Amino acid sequence: MRRVKLKTKDPHIQSLAKLVEGPNPILYQKEDLLAYDCDGFTIHKHLPKAVVFPKNSEEVAKVVQYCSEHDLPFLARGAGTGLSGGAIPVNGEVIISLVRMKRLLRVDLENRQAVVEPGYVNLKLTHSISDKGYYYAPDPSSQYCCTIGGNVAENAGGAHCLKYGVTTNHILGMEVVLPNGEIVDIGQEGVPDAPGYDLLGLLTGSEGTLGIVTKITVRILKNPQEKQTVLAYFDRVVDGSQAVSDIISAGIVPAALEMMDKIAIEGVEAAAFPVGHPKDIEAVLLIEVDGIAAGIDEQIEQILDVCRTRHVREVKVAQSEEERQKWWANRKTGFGAMGAISPDYLVQDGVIPRSKLPTVLEQIGQISETYQLRIANIFHAGDGNLHPLVLFDSRVPGETERALEAGSECLKVCADVGGSITGEHGVGIEKREEMRFVFTEEEIEAQTEIREVFNPSNLLNAGKLFPSPSRCAEVKQELKSV
Repeated sequence: MRRVKLKTKDPHIQSLAKLVEGPNPILYQKEDLLAYDCDGFTIHKHLPKAVVFPKNSEEVAKVVQYCSEHDLPFLARGAGTGLSGGAIPVNGEVIISLVRMKRLLRVDLENRQAVVEPGYVNLKLTHSISDKGYYYAPDPSSQYCCTIGGNVAENAGGAHCLKYGVTTNHILGMEVVLPNGEIVDIGQEGVPDAPGYDLLGLLTGSEGTLGIVTKITVRILKNPQEKQTVLAYFDRVVDGSQAVSDIISAGIVPAALEMMDKIAIEGVEAAAFPVGHPKDIEAVLLIEVDGIAAGIDEQIEQILDVCRTRHVREVKVAQSEEERQKWWANRKTGFGAMGAISPDYLVQDGVIPRSKLPTVLEQIGQISETYQLRIANIFHAGDGNLHPLVLFDSRVPGETERALEAGSECLKVCADVGGSITGEHGVGIEKREEMRFVFTEEEIEAQTEIREVFNPSNLLNAGKLFPSPSRCAEVKQELKSV
């Protein structure tokens, strides 16, 4: 071990610093730790014990092994863009920051795959291979800064997941540090859908509770020959919602089918990339089709016809790549744009059957009236992944609590119509109790038992995903004591 001069007598911090090479291997003073007390879910904040910065798998394993041997809670963190509190150190964890593990290790165009470290930024992968005619499909709105390791943890989606699927559909293999410090390879590189247990599927979306991913083999795709994008304005949300179902019913599977309501439009037009959406419009659809050039024009005509039958006020096709990019920039700033019209906002992430869109949006409107809080709706309409954004002011006593209750009500509506409480943002600490909207206690118990196979001491990212108490025996004991 090398000697590191630190202004602390804490033996654990001293020991952890010696496990990681390079300058500034650890942060431990309060003023430095404040930047790590939350992720994109800012309602709850907790300081970590320390933040360490390993640069490879072996250093991650050493830190994990040390924490395991000394009963120190720990968790992994990427760019901190998560929206459900999955990277918040609620137990004063040692944060293992993966930002220094940011290399593109290999590109294999013949087999259409690439190997990256977890700190590699999502959009950077597409930029790195676009000149060769390839791209990486998962495209969350934060793709310009979020990391692929974080995408794996949350099973991130994005605007184009309607056609191309979410992160789990593009993961071919991974290297993982287990909670005891052991390094294992999961999946056979270059062999999709290998026989045996689907451990890749299990790890992807486990929110950093089963292991820490240190290398990822991803699927890359050939750029489509053609893509065209449509913008449609509707005077009524119900017409826009019905147009979504009609497009899919017509046999068209767009690459993306996005929707924003009036409050969301107000936000994006007040932010960085306004495009001139009418101020009195109730809904806008952003629709993109791609693929082989032959047939794209026909699909576009069908989409235009569907919109016209649903009383569209105006519908137009992007006339240039510049115009298309501007429309998408406007949409992808949607969450952050809410800061232009509200001091605070809470992002929710429910999933519903497409056919239930009009009903659910109406009920979300009723929730808005009940709690006297504006709720903007920005969502992946094609696959029914809703993002109600509850706008509030944390400086007003009681508004934060009302926002949390309103958000929970929105998720209950999604669950009641046969949907789910999350599509891509994860459960984290935000939706733990809402897990009971969709799972029985026995089903939660089964999931908890799987976690304990990997993480028996529950030192890795404890307190996430499952409601408390999360075990049937604990629930029964609590009920007896009431």
